[in-house]
Amino acid sequence: MTASRIRIAGASVFCLLIAGCTVGPNYKRPTAPAPPAFKELAPPPGIPNGTWKQAQPSDQVLRGNWWEIYNDPQLNALEEKVAISNQTLKAATEQYFTARAAIQVYRANYFPTLTAGLSVARQHQSENRPTAVPGAISQYNDFALAGQASWEPDLWGQVRRSVESARATAQASAADLANVELSIRSELAQDYFELRGLDLQKQLLDNTAASYADYLNLTQARFKGGVATESDVDLAETQLKSTQAQAIDVGVARAQFEHAIATLTGEPASSFSLAQAPLSLPLPQVPPGLPSELLERRPDIAGMERRADAANAQIGVAIAAYYPNITLTGTGGFESRNPGAWIQGPSALWSLGASASELLFDAGRRHAVTEEARDNYQVTVANYRQSVLNAFQEVEDNLAALRILNQEATTQADAVAAAQRSLQVSTTRYKEGLVDYLEVLTAQTALLTNQRTQADITTRQFAANVLLIKALGGGWDTSQLPKL
Repeated sequence: MTASRIRIAGASVFCLLIAGCTVGPNYKRPTAPAPPAFKELAPPPGIPNGTWKQAQPSDQVLRGNWWEIYNDPQLNALEEKVAISNQTLKAATEQYFTARAAIQVYRANYFPTLTAGLSVARQHQSENRPTAVPGAISQYNDFALAGQASWEPDLWGQVRRSVESARATAQASAADLANVELSIRSELAQDYFELRGLDLQKQLLDNTAASYADYLNLTQARFKGGVATESDVDLAETQLKSTQAQAIDVGVARAQFEHAIATLTGEPASSFSLAQAPLSLPLPQVPPGLPSELLERRPDIAGMERRADAANAQIGVAIAAYYPNITLTGTGGFESRNPGAWIQGPSALWSLGASASELLFDAGRRHAVTEEARDNYQVTVANYRQSVLNAFQEVEDNLAALRILNQEATTQADAVAAAQRSLQVSTTRYKEGLVDYLEVLTAQTALLTNQRTQADITTRQFAANVLLIKALGGGWDTSQLPKL
């Protein structure tokens, strides 16, 4: 009966060593507020929900290379350089590799550590030592070959929780990498469209300056004919020179955007240039999808959620410190005074042992560490929920911007058309001698101002379009997180 109990106890201890238990709370994804629909996609007032359908063409669903929806070969070529040459992206990649390697560091604690050593010594002991035995050998050789093994079983799940935390941290780093790439690529697209918008402004100003040169020639001819005054000539020349100066001034901002694009693509600004090409692309529609999908599509949200998982695992690591540490050790090898009998049965040596230690007093340190871990988890949960709120704000902001800019563009097109008609009427009246050149100049200024506003609205539409894609995650989703 006693032997049976011993076997049962031994089996129980063995099972405990193999299985152990995992202390600390198991992770559950924090809840976050998610509206049923985007406010900006709600039906206009007076239209029933059942008859309202937001246009979402399936051929423009966001994918990995989201910038290709603009159908601009120059932009595509620049975006391809980002993955190869951008140094910020390379740094984020190395940070992910570092976090991934940390997982193996913690996983190594699952296994015993093994050491082996070889020693050869010639020793001479004092014959007058207190423990000397008359006639005993005082000078001899010592040949030893021995190995040691030490293993601390993960009885309380400290290693498991550490690996869990490291895995979640590495996944958060992978999400950070995706977010850095999305930010860089969207910044590149924004800078590119801003530059092309300036090219559109430059084209408009150059064409307007050419038209003003014709007006100046007309006014000079009328002055020579005694129909116009010298003041008319001066006004026409002032208008021309002012417009030419504005066209030159556009180059300042264009150069800065060109330099920014060079840096984003990993090229020196001094050796990079883009030929002038006015913005004339059609603005693509970006399907926003459902609000609930946004939580899976934003890499920054995924990174925050993974950090909450890592922080939760650290609570288990802290709690495991309350339990005793058990260490199993073993030594084995050969030792002999003669080389010929070194690796033989009688020269074998071995030892097995186990030890357990429990910290009895630490002045509340473990309690404080555990509370710190719990509080840190709550911090990550709050950060996760805030990132979700920020994401919905960014989507709504840019949906609203696109909606309002679309309305503004329609109204502005009418304003440009009206200004063109006004200039035509004023020009005709001026040629007939009914008005002086001031009326023509006023109409010219109104037309140019409205045309530049129209060009600016077009640029802002493209910028908001890119920002909406960024706010939606750029086609990324949590399925792309590595399974570590």
